Amino acid sequence: MNHLPKPRTLRRGEDFAEAGLAAPDQIETIDLVARRYAVAMTPLLAELAEPGGPIARQFVPDMAELESDAHELADPIGDQTHSPVKGIVHRYPDRLLLTPLLHCPVYCRFCFRRERVGGEEKALNDAELAAALDYIRAHDEVWEVVLTGGDPLMLPPFRLAALLAALEAIPHVQVIRIHSRIPIADPERVDADLVAALTGVDVALWLAVHCNHAEEFSPAAVGACRRLSAAGIPLVGQTVLLKGVNDRAETLEALFRAMVRNRIKPYYLHHPDLAPGTGHFRTSIAAGQTLMRALRGRVSGLCQPTYVLDIPGGYGKVPVGPAYWNGETVTDWQGAQYNYSTLTSGDVKK
Repeated sequence: MNHLPKPRTLRRGEDFAEAGLAAPDQIETIDLVARRYAVAMTPLLAELAEPGGPIARQFVPDMAELESDAHELADPIGDQTHSPVKGIVHRYPDRLLLTPLLHCPVYCRFCFRRERVGGEEKALNDAELAAALDYIRAHDEVWEVVLTGGDPLMLPPFRLAALLAALEAIPHVQVIRIHSRIPIADPERVDADLVAALTGVDVALWLAVHCNHAEEFSPAAVGACRRLSAAGIPLVGQTVLLKGVNDRAETLEALFRAMVRNRIKPYYLHHPDLAPGTGHFRTSIAAGQTLMRALRGRVSGLCQPTYVLDIPGGYGKVPVGPAYWNGETVTDWQGAQYNYSTLTSGDVKK
């Protein structure tokens, strides 16, 4: 029997140095950042990462995180503005967020909830969860419940199953969507018990898998995604556009091809939110639009996410992708423009 200790999650500067992801003179910096924001990187991702590479950049703390711009916000997408009950964010009429816990297997350095995740209040208690469910029951316009966090798949399978059953019992809830990093960051958790919890309800359940670079698709992650899709769970992909990680057309192409190859439909490409200390990750919207235009001719529609911006202050998520139609001319994937009204007459004007 193998009695070797299980590799531990990286949380301290010394952990990152031992993993070869930080120089000795960076230990103090990492620990300084860790006193301000939650830090965690799974052993699997640490093994995949190269120092300074796209995976390391997402999870290894940087001193830049302690430098905030005046326009950055502690609550960049206005969760608190739309939170009538603890654990609920009700921004749109027909759907809402339910946050059962604020604990994650990894803590992304660009997280828009970085002021809240990993703190002392890691999970709703029984009374708080009951109040959140009562709110959903009282609002029959709610068609879809999005479980987010934190990472909902960090819940023990029996607790997750009980929560899903409670939501399924609400007649007007027709869809449950779960947002998770676990299939990529900690795929061993996607075991038979977790799959059974996810498939134990008849209500439509979708899983949004967060992944930002093709290198994150380890064999273990591929296996986890296949177990989920084989169980009949539809998978969609969420990606954050990050400077120095995936802000090149060929990088996004490789990522979205990897997603589709693993039966994950790219869903959203998020423009980074204005969370404090994340300016070193943000590109301009114009740069993101250029990337999306480049992807149009490089990959099929299956590989095309919607490029979106969460309007600061809680005003909602909107597409900000490039426009191909201006009321008179239409632009093809190579950038050529055509007069739409004359295309069928044989008199094409460029």
